[in-house]
Amino acid sequence: MSELKHIGRVKATNKKCLVAYRTLPGDAYYCLIVPTENLPDAYHDALINLVESHAGQDAYEFAEALDRTQFPDGSRMLPALHSTGRLIKVATDAIEMTPTLSYSIPLSELNQMIAEQRGIPVDELSVQPSLAEGKRTRDLGEPVVAEAVAKAVTATIELTPDAQAKEYRSKADKLSKEAAAFRRMAEELVPTTKK
Repeated sequence: MSELKHIGRVKATNKKCLVAYRTLPGDAYYCLIVPTENLPDAYHDALINLVESHAGQDAYEFAEALDRTQFPDGSRMLPALHSTGRLIKVATDAIEMTPTLSYSIPLSELNQMIAEQRGIPVDELSVQPSLAEGKRTRDLGEPVVAEAVAKAVTATIELTPDAQAKEYRSKADKLSKEAAAFRRMAEELVPTTKK
């Protein structure tokens, strides 16, 4: 494919990213991105394959394709990225979309153009989830991962380094407790025999 949607870079650092949501409900001038530089190889390759696929390119928001696709370890991409803190909330004017190697456009301008084409304000451009009724998205025909979006929006507010380190430690403690629980369950099923 000569042009690819959902691919961009952070203006300040020139680091590549994938744009999961171009705008957020109630916060139209922020987006959710997945920085691709420091991903494990298996995650990186799976994400690049997805964004280059028809499913990735046909998705209105890349997060829709992420929620329907699994990483090689069997986890669904969108919840896995969220639970590992890899969905980052960034201002739309801090991101440049790069559909080709020779062309770029600020995400804020792209959002404005899309809103004008649809005849709506930028504030109404985001996919509007409805948790209670499980409604489908407005005129997209695709289900929205409302719970993951809501959690990601609240969990990815730009943090100070101290707050981010605290968040990472908290997640590490949670994963450690989960690992210990799985080990106990495994021991209950089949106790380890000592040689």
